[in-house]
Amino acid sequence: MKNSEIAQLNKEELIEKIGSEEETLQKLRFAHAISNIENPMKLRQARKTIARLKTRLRQLELAK
Repeated sequence: MKNSEIAQLNKEELIEKIGSEEETLQKLRFAHAISNIENPMKLRQARKTIARLKTRLRQLELAK
């Protein structure tokens, strides 16, 4: 997910997206623990996406 896409989301959408991304990250971690996943960079990308979403959510909270 690109920063331009994240900037267009409202607070409710951000919260929903954070939840789904955290669930995806948890599934990736579980799959990686059992057997190595095909592309381990997906873990890094998922963590960074969550951080971007949380940063944008915090920016919206501070703007009010």
